[in-house]
Amino acid sequence: MKEIRIISPSGAIDPAYIDGARSRLESWGFIVSEGRHARDVWGRFAGTDEDRLADLIEALNDPSVDAILCSRGGYGLQRIIDRVPAITKPIIGFSDITALHQLSAISNQCSVHGIMCKHIATLPEDSEPIVALRKILNGEAVEYAWPSHPLNRFGHAEGPLVGGNLSVLYGLQGTAYDLRSIYDLRFKISNFRPILLIEDIAERHYHIDRMMRNLRMSGVLANIGGLVVGQFSDCEADPQMNQTVYETIKEVVADYDYPVLFNAPVGHVERNLPLWLNRHTSIDSSPNGTLLLNGLDI
Repeated sequence: MKEIRIISPSGAIDPAYIDGARSRLESWGFIVSEGRHARDVWGRFAGTDEDRLADLIEALNDPSVDAILCSRGGYGLQRIIDRVPAITKPIIGFSDITALHQLSAISNQCSVHGIMCKHIATLPEDSEPIVALRKILNGEAVEYAWPSHPLNRFGHAEGPLVGGNLSVLYGLQGTAYDLRSIYDLRFKISNFRPILLIEDIAERHYHIDRMMRNLRMSGVLANIGGLVVGQFSDCEADPQMNQTVYETIKEVVADYDYPVLFNAPVGHVERNLPLWLNRHTSIDSSPNGTLLLNGLDI
């Protein structure tokens, strides 16, 4: 990657974060450009639907742009995703950007689930997400390890990593961008069952239960090779559910035998480690810990 284009396809952002991210990326040797409407504000959105869509299409069509960094998530892509053409270069972001990751998978294009302008601008240079993002922007694979969680289901799996924010994935169910269509495509391409990544923020416990059971009843959870469960931040405990959020997720996938890795350092937290999506990934879970190798060549 040489030139990175910053756009704002979802929520409005403090321009200072764009400035800070641009400065850091340029210090790494990248050329950084901006969409014409990256700093716009239109209510909660970074410009009108037409303006945000225009910036995205322009970035996709510009041959000088090697990758697209979304400035932030929020909300907005659900309003325009059905008008976005095939993705032709890596998209970087998470949360609401999950919609673009889904379209990237359909387009057979890798993308990056990772930090955006705020954290690129403010995290220390030696912080784990910053160091890992620099590696990924240089096209490298990454390796992460974390302690075993008591709810983990042990085992090994490998395949293309897909997914992202659970609420966005749920909102795309029954559309051309849902997980089942991507699973069918990715399996035909790689002969590996995809590994699903999920995370979320500020969702009620019973909403998470509803979304997970939708994925089970629609056949999504029966057709994956592994599950990586990231952080469910600011999801208040609900004593009436009689279990934790992680316990609910474990219960929903109890009928399957693939490995399940809880407490992955991914999500709406400062230690949000970037991951290649739609690239080959290997996961291993044992009592000794969890290992994830991501962005591998098959």
